[in-house]
Amino acid sequence: MNQRHTRPLAVLTSLFFMWGLITSLNDILIPHLKAMFSLSYVQAMLIQFCFFTAYFIVSMPAGALLRRIGYQRGITVGLCTVGIGCLLFYPAAELRAYPFFLGALFVLAAGITLLQVAANPYVTLLGKPETASSRLNLTQAFNSLGATVGPLIGAATILGAADHTASVANAAAQADSVQGPYLVLAAVLFLLAALVAMFKLPDARLIERAAHRQEAVHHAAKKRIWDHPHLVLGAVGIFTYVGAEVSIGSFLVNLMSDPAIGGLSHEAAGHYLAMYWGAAMIGRFAGSALMQRIPANRVLATVGAVNAVLIGAAIAMGGPLAMWALLLTGLFNSIMFPTIFSLAVEGLGDLTSQGSGLLCMAIVGGAVVPLLQAVLADEVSLLLSFVVPLVCYVYISFYGAKGYRPVTVDEAEADQKLPQGAAA
Repeated sequence: MNQRHTRPLAVLTSLFFMWGLITSLNDILIPHLKAMFSLSYVQAMLIQFCFFTAYFIVSMPAGALLRRIGYQRGITVGLCTVGIGCLLFYPAAELRAYPFFLGALFVLAAGITLLQVAANPYVTLLGKPETASSRLNLTQAFNSLGATVGPLIGAATILGAADHTASVANAAAQADSVQGPYLVLAAVLFLLAALVAMFKLPDARLIERAAHRQEAVHHAAKKRIWDHPHLVLGAVGIFTYVGAEVSIGSFLVNLMSDPAIGGLSHEAAGHYLAMYWGAAMIGRFAGSALMQRIPANRVLATVGAVNAVLIGAAIAMGGPLAMWALLLTGLFNSIMFPTIFSLAVEGLGDLTSQGSGLLCMAIVGGAVVPLLQAVLADEVSLLLSFVVPLVCYVYISFYGAKGYRPVTVDEAEADQKLPQGAAA
C-alpha cells in the first residue's frame, strides 16, 4: 500500500469501527424496547425503519454537502451529528417516550449517513482501482469488529441491566439502562471529531478528478449517474443486502429466545448475536485477501447463493440447527456491502460522490425489508418470515454473476448501431 495513503486509511478505519458498533446496538434496542413498551414486531421494527430511513432522506443532501465543504469537514460534521443523536437518548429515557427514542435514532443515523457517503468512496479512491474491493473489504472488516463489540456491550449494559420479566414498576430502570452507554459513545464521538478536524487528509475531490481524467476515453459521454446501469443495479444490491443483514440481526435475539429454536434468555441471545457480526468480521479479513486473487464479482455471486441456501435450510429444519444456520449467514454477508459498493462506483469519475449518495440512499433497505419481515412474522410465524432475506440474497447472487458489468460508451454506441430488432 502507498505509504501516503496509510495514515488516511487508518483514520477512516476508526470511523468504520464506530458506526458498526452503533448500528449493531439497534439489535439490542429492539428486544429491550419491545419488552419495555410491549410492542408488536411491526412496532419494534420502527427502530430500524427510522434509523435506515435517514439514509434515504439524507444521502443526496450529504453528497451535495461534501462537494461544497470537502470530505474532511463533512466527516467532522457527521461525527458531531452522531454524537448529538447519542445525547438525545438521555432525555428519551427520562421521558420514557418511544417516539423520542425513534427521533434520537433518526438524528444519529443522519450523521452516520454523512460518514458513509464520505468514507466509502474515499477508501476506493485511496489506491489502485483494481484493488478497491479488497481495500474496502479491509476497512469494512473493522466495521464488523465494531458490530461484534456492540452486541456484547449492549447485552452487558442494556439487556443485562433490565429485567424483561419485571412489572411495569421497573420501567424506569429499563429506560435508564440505555443512558450510560450512549453518553459514553457521545463523548468518544466528539473526541474523534476533534481529532479528525486536526488531522491532515488528502483532498478526495482532487483524486476524483484525476480518476475521471484517466477514464475519460471510455466514459466521457456519460454525464448522469442514470447512464450507468451497473450503478443502478448496484443500488438495488445495496438495498437488498442491507435489508437482509439488518432483518436477520434484528430478529435473531427473539428467534433464539423461542423455546422451539434456542430457548435462550435475551441476555444470552445477545452474546450469541455477537457471533453473527464476528463471523462477518472474519469473512471480511479473509475476503480482502481472497479478492486479491479471485474476481470480486465471482466471490459475490457465490456468497449470495450460499446464504440463500442457508436460510432455506433454516426454514426447512427449524430447531437449534435453524439458529446456527442463520448465525452462519454472517460469515457470508461479510464481503457483500464493500464488494457491491466498489463494483457499482467503478468508472464513475467525477460522478463518484453522486453515485455514493445514490448507493447510500439504497441503505434504506434496512428500513423496508425488516418491516416486511415483521409483517410476515406477526401474521404467519417468525421462522417462516426469513423467506424475505432469502429473496434478497438471490438478487445479490444475480448482481455478482451479471448485473455488475459496466457498460462503456463504446459498447453503448455499438448497441445503438445494431439494426432494429437485432438480438443484443
